Amino acid sequence: MSGASVLFDAPGPRARIRNRFISAVTVVLVLAVAWVVYAQLDAKGQLTAAKWEPFLTANLWKTYILPGVQGTLTAAAVSIVLALLLGFLLGIGRLSHHDGVRRVCAVVVEFFRAVPVLIMMIFAYFLYATYDVFPSKYLALAGVITGLTLYNGAVIAEIVRAGVNALPRGQSEAAEALGLRWGQIMRSILLPQAVTSMLPVLVSQMVVVLKDTAIGYQITFLEMVRQGTQVGSAYGNYVPALIVIALLMICVNFSLGAFATWLESRLRRSKRGPEPLHAAPVTQGTFGAGAGGTI
Repeated sequence: MSGASVLFDAPGPRARIRNRFISAVTVVLVLAVAWVVYAQLDAKGQLTAAKWEPFLTANLWKTYILPGVQGTLTAAAVSIVLALLLGFLLGIGRLSHHDGVRRVCAVVVEFFRAVPVLIMMIFAYFLYATYDVFPSKYLALAGVITGLTLYNGAVIAEIVRAGVNALPRGQSEAAEALGLRWGQIMRSILLPQAVTSMLPVLVSQMVVVLKDTAIGYQITFLEMVRQGTQVGSAYGNYVPALIVIALLMICVNFSLGAFATWLESRLRRSKRGPEPLHAAPVTQGTFGAGAGGTI
């Protein structure tokens, strides 16, 4: 059986003709819908050159766009750092050998995963405002960071737990046979490998954090989407404003993904990279790649 037909049956001549016809019809329908949308926007005057001219002025960027970019990046950066710390603590806690620690971490993770991010933002915002925890100009920022940290920290905890559990059990068993404590095994053997294997999923969650900063609009947080709607309201060009905001978000997310790809390749080349995850000959005196590794 060829490699191309392992997961599905290779289509015959009639099936290929049918698939090509369906693909052609789909392309025609997509183009038709795009043309209708373009015609409607053009009829409303949303795509004229005059609607784009404000973005060529420094005043618009200084007044609206750049403050929104700063707010989004600030909230996302702080939330990502705090969520990673919280997630690793809760994830490691869920792997603990102590029943009390494991159960408490499980309850915390499941609770914050179940509560919507917006509810946590609103609750934190009014809690901080009621007890004057932060100055008034930082209340919205604190509420956004709190909600994003708690929710994404709980999600990252599950990512960490799944990443560590996915590693071959033979490594931890061999380390225990050598007399290493649980903390030493986790710190020196399991986590360095798990972090590298989890990196793509972690980056995806970081992108979620970045995009979810827009939810802060509901508690008057100054971020990119809010500022985009402000531009549309001030200049009557909602579509161009949102297109510009979308392009900025895409650029930031693409940069984050490119950085993660570079970091992953660097970690895999380093000494602490996850070489045991790949099939390799088992040699005496080293940990094996699977459960059958010898010492």
